[in-house]
Amino acid sequence: MTERRLTHVRADGSAHMVDVSGKDVTAREASARGRVLLSAEAVAALRAGNIPKGDALAVARVAGIQAVKRTPDLIPLAHPIAVHGVEVEVAVADDGVDIAATLTVIDMVKAVDRHARITDVRVTAKSGGRSGDWTEP
Repeated sequence: MTERRLTHVRADGSAHMVDVSGKDVTAREASARGRVLLSAEAVAALRAGNIPKGDALAVARVAGIQAVKRTPDLIPLAHPIAVHGVEVEVAVADDGVDIAATLTVIDMVKAVDRHARITDVRVTAKSGGRSGDWTEP
């Protein structure tokens, strides 16, 4: 059995950008899904369209699209590849907002773990602004 390894890491452990010039051009697609857990008050405000800063769902959708367009700038060692389409869906659920995106992406760890997950991402503190400071209990 061949040992699986990250292709963006050389044998000496240093990072490098993989040469993809010899690869065939193919259509690539990936999907991701997540949930933002919210209080009942926040869910009600989203459903009623009463978020003080405006349409949070529309802004989230546009932010997701912008992030995909800037993937090579945001993800170290990602290749600048053509993005032919992005779908970002946001839906209010009883306990938060479900977010799903389908996009063109190259995942660095897929050679080692195709089931890798990002989990438990949350705001733990904020400071400044009109509402002041807050820290997660």
